[in-house]
Amino acid sequence: MRAVVRQAVRDTRTAPPPPPAVPSADPTVAALRRVVEELAASTHAIGELMLEVAPAYLSDTEAADVLALLCEEIGEPLEHGLAARRYAISGDRRALHGTVL
Repeated sequence: MRAVVRQAVRDTRTAPPPPPAVPSADPTVAALRRVVEELAASTHAIGELMLEVAPAYLSDTEAADVLALLCEEIGEPLEHGLAARRYAISGDRRALHGTVL
């Protein structure tokens, strides 16, 4: 079941944004971009975990009831867990705005 959910999410999410056309010459900017990419990847993995517990057909309100205990167990604020779930569903980083990124 877990593999089916992950594959369905990967099949339906939008393509990630393309990398910048020209990598930054500034090493600080390049390092920050790598950190953001790593954070987005780990957040997507957390979102897939959230989807295993609260499938995409549940609203955020219904999912919050189910995910509250999981988020508490892993030390993640519920809003971050819900945002990660929305990101895993959509692949759109704007779902993380104001919470994770």
